Amino acid sequence: MSGGPRLGELITSNWTTQAVYVAAKLGISDILQKSGPQSAEQLAGATGVLAEPLFRVLRALASLKVYRQRDDGKFELTPLAEQLRKDVPGSQHAIAIMMGEEHYHAWGELLYSVQTGKTAFDKIYGKPIFEWLGDHPEQAAVFDAAMVSIHGRETGAMIDAYDFSQFGVLADVGGGNGSVLRAILKRVPGVRAMLCDLPGVLERAKPLIAADGLVDRLALKPTNFFEAVPAGADAYLMRHIIHDWTDEQSLVILKNIRKVIGPGGKLLVIEGVVPAGNEPSFSKLLDLNMMVMPGGKERTEAEYRELFAAGGFRLERIVPTESEVQVLESVPV
Repeated sequence: MSGGPRLGELITSNWTTQAVYVAAKLGISDILQKSGPQSAEQLAGATGVLAEPLFRVLRALASLKVYRQRDDGKFELTPLAEQLRKDVPGSQHAIAIMMGEEHYHAWGELLYSVQTGKTAFDKIYGKPIFEWLGDHPEQAAVFDAAMVSIHGRETGAMIDAYDFSQFGVLADVGGGNGSVLRAILKRVPGVRAMLCDLPGVLERAKPLIAADGLVDRLALKPTNFFEAVPAGADAYLMRHIIHDWTDEQSLVILKNIRKVIGPGGKLLVIEGVVPAGNEPSFSKLLDLNMMVMPGGKERTEAEYRELFAAGGFRLERIVPTESEVQVLESVPV
């Protein structure tokens, strides 16, 4: 590569994305866990693909320590490959598929978003991502699982850093499958909660809430947060919700919460805050993902302060966590 090894790695990183995606989509790690080391021919027979091309993909992944090729030619699991299994804690299986499909295609139209200010996903799929997921339950299930794997480490770090025991009722606005609330309720016995999301999303959350034995403490509240937000909570939490939307859309959500929050209530927005200057930060790349996928953005502290003020809140403090996110605590004004 004429640009040097480091630039070459950056330029060709999408190759790795697709190779990992193929392995995840075919369930290679689950097959190897069940059957032990396998040849490319055996794996091709189990997955319905051609042996020679599959061998080349696995050979490339083995060079990156995702799988290992033994002296007898068979492939076996490595610690990285273990994370592509579906049934392990912290599984990366769903995110590998999601990033290799809708996200990959949308990122291919990043230039379109830069040229027009419009969302690349909408151009490719004909409608906004959350509407599209509502029409595609299989992809929606992958999305839910991917969000859990992406944000799993954040949840524990958030609960460690912030005292949720101060609230009697906690509402999660746009809380998806309830993973955040379920984790909080398990750690903080005295809290009750409301999961506020679209009806179809809540249906996907029901069996998970039941499996955790939290039906009596976690109420399901069908909610379109662009229209209204249920009253009755001491605190309203949103994790990775505001970053999905433009300032104008975010203000609609914030103002709907402001209408129902009590004078002593708190708004808890869990996001990554973009640092100034050239400091490396995942939030700066995630910001581009927001540009091409839902059309939102990551924000600096100053941008959050201004946004909250316009929505009727004052940012009181930013609580750091042992992860990429912070808890932005605001109060109504």
